[in-house]
This record gives sequence, structure tokens and C-alpha cells, in this order.
Amino acid sequence: MARAQSRFVCQACGADYPRWEGQCRSCSAWNTLVETVVAARPRGLRTSTRLATGAPAPVALSAPADGPVDRLPTGISELDRVLGGGIVPGSLLLIGGEPGVGKSTLLLQVAGGVASGPAGGVLYATGEESTGQVRLRAARLGLGSGRAADAVSVLATSEVGAIIEMARASRPALVVVDSIQTMTVEELDGPAGSVGQVRESALRLMELAKGEGIAVVLVGHVTKDGSIAGPRTLEHLVDAVIDLGGDRGGVMRLVRAAKNRFGSTDELGVLEMGESGLREVADPGRAFLADHDGAAPGSVVAATLEGSRPLLVEVQALVSPAGYSTPARRASGIDPTRLALLLAVLGRRAGIGLGTHDVYANLAGGLSVDEPGLDLAVALALASSLRDRPIDARTAVVGEIGLLGELRPVSGLDRRLREAARLGFERAIVPSARGASPGRVDGIQVTPVASLRDAVSAALGVGSDEASGTRRGARTAAIPIDRDSPVRG
Repeated sequence: MARAQSRFVCQACGADYPRWEGQCRSCSAWNTLVETVVAARPRGLRTSTRLATGAPAPVALSAPADGPVDRLPTGISELDRVLGGGIVPGSLLLIGGEPGVGKSTLLLQVAGGVASGPAGGVLYATGEESTGQVRLRAARLGLGSGRAADAVSVLATSEVGAIIEMARASRPALVVVDSIQTMTVEELDGPAGSVGQVRESALRLMELAKGEGIAVVLVGHVTKDGSIAGPRTLEHLVDAVIDLGGDRGGVMRLVRAAKNRFGSTDELGVLEMGESGLREVADPGRAFLADHDGAAPGSVVAATLEGSRPLLVEVQALVSPAGYSTPARRASGIDPTRLALLLAVLGRRAGIGLGTHDVYANLAGGLSVDEPGLDLAVALALASSLRDRPIDARTAVVGEIGLLGELRPVSGLDRRLREAARLGFERAIVPSARGASPGRVDGIQVTPVASLRDAVSAALGVGSDEASGTRRGARTAAIPIDRDSPVRG
């Protein structure tokens, strides 16, 4: 068998060198040489002969399709929802998240759920913890005894070759690798976490998954900007990229799929962190509604849609006079660029100028939403906070705002309204449909509006000039504001 050796390959032009150099001599690119394992080709072996032996035969698109694949249920229905029904045997998954968000806890619960089913055993390989640490966490999660405890095997090693050898010997249904940044390949000299080590480790684990039909789940660290650490090739190799997010100081955890070859990437899973691990939220549609007494200025409930699931989210905004020449703009869970656009439309099309005010906006519960249907709720929350006039707490809002101040229809409006009616909301402000009125939903009064100016009037019960704090008959003159006391409605 030919002995494997390592070469440093340029990621820009493909040139290879026997040792690392700061700059590629072929394309002059800097820091693009990555150590890669290459197998020496036996002498005298022609390319045509190598391709002819063991080459797979092509399959026509009209050939009979394979039967349905039995997925592995994880025991957590919210995660199964995001994955598209469970883990596909022979797939390679990548789960990322910030430190302390609960990645290891989630995967240990997944290992217990798979092991409790009819699929078979689970191999849990960890390069960050010892066997004793994993067993202590398993006992806290209720997996210290029973069928799952006997079917889950823990292997504390950072050598990919040892994991693959053990997986081929024991033939588990699932292999969990925690984490891919701690894995190393014996043939490479680079440290764990380097580009070459991460890529080669992922390649070998992918060969294990595809060749043996064993599902493999990788844990990935994230960088400061929230992306998966390591080479971008890592996300291209895997079949699904799952993101576990949420406020680390809170209890809510959100599961999303950034990539999924076996299902949709629009679904959202909602989990809650407790003493016994992550558990499913009984009513996700109500999970992101903040608890406070009555209506409050700057608080508006938005009817959003995450995949096929409608969620009602409370949008909170705070507007105050700027203490410096440059007003502050802060957003949490909302795209800052979209917030700046809404501020411009409010000032230009609705007469609500916020150029001299500090603006703070966030979503309750640590949720991040980037759908356009959130626009109207954010705009009305800003207007409500500026006027210090609350919007009825039983009112839900949805709509996309255009640059001309018009309201555009959103998808899945009926589902949003039905969910709002189920949760006890009595009124909904929605965009008026072109040439027709919105559908009727039992239990909720629908108020269609055509523009942002009309929506402000309908929500606050006043004209837009009064909502913006300007005098009638004057285009730019504003009512004097006492900076030492809040603005009264």
C-alpha cells in the first residue's frame, strides 16, 4: 500500500509545495497554503486502468427511485422538525453555536434518544472532555441508567483514525464527534484546529458516513461573528448545518438549519434549557411574548412566520432625545440596516422624524427575525415610544414597508391571523390587498391599511402629525420637549 504523505496546497491556484511558505510562488497569494494528505500513486498504474477498476456505473434519471429512507428519531421533536423528520442514515451533520449555549447537552440527549430507539447503538467521541465528565452530564440528564446508558459508548480521544476504527468495529447507528476542531489526523503535523487538520478530519468522517451508512454528527465551534470556525470547505462537505442559538443568559434556545439537503431551511425549533437539559416548549407561539401588565409605550406584537410555524413576537422600542450630536442606533434581533431604512421612511413618508433621537429596538426572548413582515411592527413601536402612547396589547401587527411608505402583503397571512386569534388577540393591522379585502378570521377584527401613515393613525388612534409630535399646519416645527421629563400623550 502506498504511504500517505502531506503537501502544502494553495487554496487559490492549486499549486503544491513540500513545506509551508507565506506566499504562493505561482499566484502570489498570501497565507493560502494548507497542509493536505496526499497518497502516492503506484508507479506504472495508468489513469485509465485506475478509473476502470471499481468505478460506479452511471444511473439514468428515469431509473426506479430507491425506497423511502427510515430516519433516526432524535427524541426531540423540535430538532426532528428542523432536520426534516430526523437524521438520515449515512449523512454528515454539523451543529454549531456559541460556547455554553448547550451543544454538548443537546447531542448527548440526541445520543440517548437514538439509542433508546430500534436503530442501534451510539458512539460518542469527545476530544474536549474525559469519559468521567461525559458520564456526569449523562447522569444529570437522566441517562445514567436504562437502555440508553447501555447503548451509548463514550470514547475520549482526539485521533480521527481511532474513532473510525472503533465505528467500523462496533457498527453504531450514530457517531457524535465533539468537536471537529479538536480532532487530528496522524499523517498531518499541524495542531488541532488548523485548517488542514479540520478539513482532513471532516473528509475522513465523511468517507465513514457515506461508505458505511453510519450517520455522523459533528460539533463545530463558532468565531466572533457567529460563523463556523475552520475552512469554508467544512460547511460544503456536510449535508446539513444546524445552528443552536439564543441568549446564553436566558432559557430559550433556537434551532435553525442554515443548510439542509434532506429538508427545508425555513423551519425553527424552540427549546428551553432546564436543570435536566433541553426540553421542548409546550406552546412556541406564545414563547416570545413578554410578560408585563397591560399595554406599554413602544411595545407592539408582530405576527411572524418561521417556515410553516406562525410565531407572535413582541417588538420593543425606546426613543429618547439624543444627548450627543450623533444619535445612537442599537438593534437586537433586528437587522440594523433594515432599522435604518425604516427610520428614513418614517421621517420622509409618515412625518415621524427621529433624526435627533436615540433609537433602541429589540425582540423579546432573544429571537432573531429577518422576514419583511416585521417592518410594520418595528415602525409602530418606534412611533409609540416617541409619542409615549401605548398600542392596545390585544392588537397584532404584520406588514412589509416599501420605500414609498406603502404596505405590501405578506405570505401566510391567514395562518398568522389564526394563530393570533388562538392566543387571544382581538385586532390585527394588516396591509390591504390589491383589489380585495383580506380574508376573514373568526375571533379577530382585521383592519386593512394601505400606507404607513394610515397604520400609525389606526394603531395610535391619532393622526400621523400628532403621533410624530408636530403641530398641525406646520411642516417642520416641533413641539418643545423637556429633556428632563418623558413626553406625555
